[in-house]
Amino acid sequence: MHLSNSQLFEKAIAKRQHLLDDDTNAIRLFDGVGDGIRDVFLETFAGRWVLSTRNRMITQGVRSFFENCGKTVYWKQLDQHQKTDPYHMAGPAQLKPFIARESGIDYEISFKSGYSQGIFLDQRENRKRVRERVCSGDRVLNTFAYTGAFSVSAAMGGATTSTLDLSQPYLDWAKKNITHNQLDPSEHYFCKGDTFHWLKRFAKQGRKFDGIILDPPTFSRDDKGKVFRVEKDYHRLTDLASRCINPGGWILASTNCRKMSDQDFLHEASRRLPVSHKATALPMPEEYTGERYLKSLWFDL
Repeated sequence: MHLSNSQLFEKAIAKRQHLLDDDTNAIRLFDGVGDGIRDVFLETFAGRWVLSTRNRMITQGVRSFFENCGKTVYWKQLDQHQKTDPYHMAGPAQLKPFIARESGIDYEISFKSGYSQGIFLDQRENRKRVRERVCSGDRVLNTFAYTGAFSVSAAMGGATTSTLDLSQPYLDWAKKNITHNQLDPSEHYFCKGDTFHWLKRFAKQGRKFDGIILDPPTFSRDDKGKVFRVEKDYHRLTDLASRCINPGGWILASTNCRKMSDQDFLHEASRRLPVSHKATALPMPEEYTGERYLKSLWFDL
C-alpha cells in the first residue's frame, strides 16, 4: 500500500516514541530513505522540530504536514557550501537558546547560531558509551569538540575533561553546557587551537589521558595551508593520540566521511597503532534507518 507523506512521517515518529522520555527529548524522528522519503530528515529538540532537506524545494505534501503539525518547525537546507541558520517554517519562533535533554544530560540548543544547532544527535550512543566507560578521576581529552557534548558526558561520569576546539565561541558554549549540568567549568580544561598542534605538545610534555575522542571534519586546512583529509590522513590523528594515552586507555575515533567503507576506515585509522590494540566497530543509534554514514571505532590500547 502506498502511504502519503503525512502517513510516512506519522509512522516514523510513532516508531521512535519509545526513545523519548524524561531523560531524552532530542533524537532523529525521520531518516530519509530509511523511512520512505529520500533526502528528507527530521529531528526533535525538546519538542521543537528541525526539518532538513538536500533539496532547495520541498513538495507541497511535505510542507503541508509541517505547517499543520502544531509544532515549532525550522527548515534547514543541507548545503556544505552555503551554511546558514535554519529558516522558521511553522509554529512559534524559537529566537533564544533553550535546553534539550539526552540520556539525562542537558545541552544548550540554538536555532540562531548557524548551520548546526549545538549537538550532533547521531553520536547519542557514543556519548553514552563514554559516560559508562569513564571512572572518577579519569582524564579525557575531547578534540574537535564543537560545543563539548562529549566533554559533558565524560564529566558526568566523573572524569576531568580537556575540551579542544579552534573556536572560542564554541568553547564558551561548552562551558555553558558544563554549567547546565551543575558541574563546575573551573574543574575542567578548555584549549583553543589546532588538534594536531596540541596532541604534539601534550606528547612532548608527557601529558597523558585515559581516553581521547577524535571526530574531525572530513576535510580541513590548517593555518600553514596543510590539508587534512579523513580518507588518507586519519592515521596521523590516531598515531598522535596513542602517544598521549595511559596504559589501558582508549580512543574513540569517528568520521562521517561517506567515501569510506567501514573496512577502509578501520584500516586507515589503525595502521599506525600498536599491534596489541583492540578495535571495536560501533553501530549508529537505532533511529538511523537510512544511510549508515557515521563510522565509529573504539580502540582499547
